Amino acid sequence: MKRPNSKIPELALSLPTMGWLVVLFIIPTIVILLIAFRTGDPYGGIGDQWTVENFSELANPVYRGIMVRTVVLSVLTTAICLVLGVPAGYCLARAEKKKRDFLLLLIIVPFWINFLIRIFAWKVVLHPEGIVKNFLLLIGIVNDQTLLLYRPGTVLLVMVYSYIPFAVLPIYAAAEKFDFSLLDAAHDLGANWYRAFYRVFLPGIRQGILTAILVVFIPALGSYVIPDIVGGPGGEMIGNKIAQKTFIDRHLPHASVLSSLLVLAVMIPMTASLFMKRRKTVGRGIIPG
Repeated sequence: MKRPNSKIPELALSLPTMGWLVVLFIIPTIVILLIAFRTGDPYGGIGDQWTVENFSELANPVYRGIMVRTVVLSVLTTAICLVLGVPAGYCLARAEKKKRDFLLLLIIVPFWINFLIRIFAWKVVLHPEGIVKNFLLLIGIVNDQTLLLYRPGTVLLVMVYSYIPFAVLPIYAAAEKFDFSLLDAAHDLGANWYRAFYRVFLPGIRQGILTAILVVFIPALGSYVIPDIVGGPGGEMIGNKIAQKTFIDRHLPHASVLSSLLVLAVMIPMTASLFMKRRKTVGRGIIPG
């Protein structure tokens, strides 16, 4: 008697998700890549001819500066979120249940407030006549000419505020499953707290850290609203240029070129993550089916 194919139920369960990804991600990405190789027309549409001259726009010094700023701000945002998220995840996992539930609620509550409202709230707080500026003036850290808004540091601050829950939650999920008796064993073997934390705890939550890096770095690369509201010209990122090319300049092929660059920047860390996971699986002697 022939055994039924065991992969058929798996494929049936995966089909809706794969169809969703194909329709809403893969097909739009291919369309954007194709538009990047088309000419534009005077009315803001897509021309009939194919060309590679659109990519020469990337050699513009203005774009190079914006690309560097985008990558630097995204990397710094990810790094700061990790530095803050790892201890937070550790403390959450070790806290008592009542305290843990309350702390998790404090992390999740901001998601109940509209994203735009939270960003505009930062604009009010950092306003030249706002409470933060007045307090810093009072203690003599800044002067009347100091501007807290419309600078890259402000964009970094608000990005960290916006994305840090995305770092804390996956790290906490991994830390909750960690066997903390391993830390006690490390202490018994002579390791101090810092060494045990670095050599035992961090490798034990590696998957949570990797997930946190991806879910913070990828949206940070495509940030548009935050630099648009609190960044100004000095905090402009590649997402703002894509919006400008689409809605103001009405040059869709140029916008597609920048979007293709952003897609590539997103796919590289995702592909590297999958490669590392596959390499680790094969290294353990588990060959993916």
